[in-house]
Amino acid sequence: MTKPKTSSLAIKQLKRSDLVAQEVKRLITEKNLSPGDRLPREIELQEQFQVSKGTIREALKSLEVQGLITISTGPAGGGTIAEVPLDRTLQFMQNYLFFQEVTIDDIYTVRQMLEPELAAGAVPHLTEADFEALEHSISCCDPTQSHEDLLTQRREDVNFHDILAAANPNPFLRFSCELINEMIRQLIVFGNRTPQTEHRRFGEANAQFHRDIVQAARARDAERVRVLMHQHMQDAASSVKRMKGRIQGRLILDADTLRRPRPVAGRKRA
Repeated sequence: MTKPKTSSLAIKQLKRSDLVAQEVKRLITEKNLSPGDRLPREIELQEQFQVSKGTIREALKSLEVQGLITISTGPAGGGTIAEVPLDRTLQFMQNYLFFQEVTIDDIYTVRQMLEPELAAGAVPHLTEADFEALEHSISCCDPTQSHEDLLTQRREDVNFHDILAAANPNPFLRFSCELINEMIRQLIVFGNRTPQTEHRRFGEANAQFHRDIVQAARARDAERVRVLMHQHMQDAASSVKRMKGRIQGRLILDADTLRRPRPVAGRKRA
């Protein structure tokens, strides 16, 4: 008995609207469309793909759920290309990790590998505006200077790393680190009995590492930045474990609760 080919079976299982969604993605690529560009009208897509209005609308709705387009109604309505936001990507990743046992150690093991290279690669591209943003971040997360609450200070620690990420020209490395940063910002919680002095010591250590990193970056010493960031990640991992940090729940959050890092002025994405 001949065994059916897996690839053929997978294609047959796709709904017509899924196939149309794939073709729309191909159209976006072929026409080199960018965020803000409009797709052809529904009637034009119907004629192009020879499918019903309902199939086109289902395909467009699927692309909207994926974050690739936004849909507006009315006579001038239709699909507009959108840049997939980081929080939407984090949602998808959380779904993938739903049944995985992700620990603090797992997250910081990856951070220790990626963050030093991210920071070192950003050094030649940091502008004066970036340095001002980095120094502002330090003042916000340093317990000796900041009047913010401890949770806000810890989130500001992570914003420092997002500023460096925005300056790195490698889009995949940047994306990977920003995704991890968003996980840390939203999903790591600490034990209620963790002494305030531990939080303060953690914040002071982070702020000092950040100052040293900025000083080395201003000197355009990428190797020094790499070494300092590696030490920073090791120290942070130890501190988080000492403070009984843990991943809350099963990596599932409502998208509305996600807090995006503040953008860096003047920084354009590659």
